[in-house]
Amino acid sequence: MIEYLGGESPEEATCVYLTRCDVQHFENLDLKRPTELDYFLANDLDVGRSLWDRQALIAHLDIEYVNFDFPAEPYLDLQRSFTLQEPVVAAIKELLAGYAIAPLHLISGRGHHFVWQIPSSARAFERLTELTHSFPTGIENHKRFCANLNETVPEDFTKAFAGLGLVIEFLAQQIKERAAGSSSLPVELTAVETGPGERGREIISVDISEYGDPLHTRMIRLPFSLYLKPLTKEIGLETLKEGRIGKLLMIPGQGLSIRRLIEVIRNPHEAAALAQRASTRIPIFDGAMEGLIGDYLQSRPGKFHRWFYSQEHQPHEEWPQTYDLTPLEILPPCVSRILQQPNDLLLIPAYIQLLVRTMLALGWHPRHIAGLIRSKYERDHGWGRYWFTYDAAGRADFYTRLFAGMFASGTDDLVDFNCLSTQEKRLCFTPGGHCTLDLLKTSLLDRRKDERLGCRPFNRLFLPQEHI
Repeated sequence: MIEYLGGESPEEATCVYLTRCDVQHFENLDLKRPTELDYFLANDLDVGRSLWDRQALIAHLDIEYVNFDFPAEPYLDLQRSFTLQEPVVAAIKELLAGYAIAPLHLISGRGHHFVWQIPSSARAFERLTELTHSFPTGIENHKRFCANLNETVPEDFTKAFAGLGLVIEFLAQQIKERAAGSSSLPVELTAVETGPGERGREIISVDISEYGDPLHTRMIRLPFSLYLKPLTKEIGLETLKEGRIGKLLMIPGQGLSIRRLIEVIRNPHEAAALAQRASTRIPIFDGAMEGLIGDYLQSRPGKFHRWFYSQEHQPHEEWPQTYDLTPLEILPPCVSRILQQPNDLLLIPAYIQLLVRTMLALGWHPRHIAGLIRSKYERDHGWGRYWFTYDAAGRADFYTRLFAGMFASGTDDLVDFNCLSTQEKRLCFTPGGHCTLDLLKTSLLDRRKDERLGCRPFNRLFLPQEHI
C-alpha cells in the first residue's frame, strides 16, 4: 500500500490525501493525510489515494463490467464478468505496448485499472500543459482549493490534468474501436445505457469520467484495500445477507489468469502471499508519453478538440437572450424533458449523449451545446452545493466533447440513435408517441458527410426550424 502512495514510508508519500472509496460526493469525504493509513486498516475500511500527487501526474484507465438492471451481477458471476472484459483489456495492453507504456495493472471486484505517472519535471508534463493554452480550463481558483486540507492544486497540475484528459479521450476512442469487433457486449466510454442483452442492459465501460472533474476531487483505490462497493451501492442487500457476495480485495493482476485472480481477490491469505512478491509502485513514463501526445495532435480527435475550443460559452449575463430561448417545441419529447428536468437527467451520461446528438443534428456548435448544459448546471434546479465542489463548465465541456467527438471522429455511427433503441435503453418518456429521432439521425449523418457540423450561425440557433 505504501509503495502505491509514492515514497518509502507514509511520511514520504507523494499523494496528497487518503479517503474512503465509493462515497457519494467529494464534499462529504473524510480526508486523511497519508500518515493516517492505519485509521482505515484498523476500522476495516476501504481506502484510496488522491489522484492528485505532489510530484507527478497520475494517468488512470478504469475498465469495468456494468449491469444497469442487475447491479449485483458482476459480483455473483465473477468468471463471466471478467471473461467479458478480456477483449477490452487486450486492446488496452496492445495499444499501450505500441507506445512502450507498461502500466501497473490492478484488479478490483468488477474490473481492471491501468496506472502510470508522468513526473512534473518531465517534458511530457510540460507538453500536456501546452495542450490547454488555446482554451481556458474552466476551473476557477476556488475549484482548485481543497478546504479539508487547506491546500490548492498548483496551476500547472490543473492544466496538465486537463491536457491529459484530451489525450486519454483519444486513447479511449481507440480502445473502443479496437475492442468493439471482438467484444460480445457494447463497449462504452463512461457508463452509457444500452439496449438489453443476455442478462439485461449490460456493457463494458471504459470509465474516463474522472477527467471531467477537478483533479483534487478524484481518488483511486489502493491495492490490497478492501473492496466494499457492493456494500455502498444499491445492488440488493438480500444478496449480501445470503452470503452470496463475500469479502473482496483490490490486487495487482499482472500475469494472473481469470481463475487465479478470482481466487486471490476473494482470499485475504492468498492476497497477503501475493503482496510478498508483487510490486505496486506506479511506473514512470515520460518519453513514451511524448509519442502518445504526438499521435494525439495529428489525430481526428485532436483536430476535433481544437475546433471544439474555437468558440466560447455565452457569458452568464447573456443567457436570458441565448441559451434560455432554446425552442423546446422542435425537440423530441425525450430531449425536451432533459432540459426541463435537468436534475438529475443531466448527470446521467446516456441523457447527455441523447441531448448532444440532437443539438448537433440541429446545427449547434458543440461548444454551445456545452454552454447550454452549463446554463442548466448553474441555475437553481435543486443542485444544493454540488456545483460548489465540482466544476459545471468543465463537466459540461467534458461530456459534450466526448460524445460529439466520437461522432465527429467516426467512432460513433449513431446505430442506437433512434426511437426503438431509446425505448430499449429506457430513456423514452412517451412510448408510442410522435418522435423525430430518425429524421435527426439522417440529418446528423448528412452533416458529417458534407462537413457541415456546427454550421448554423449562433444568432439563428434560437429560431424554430421548419426543416431539420
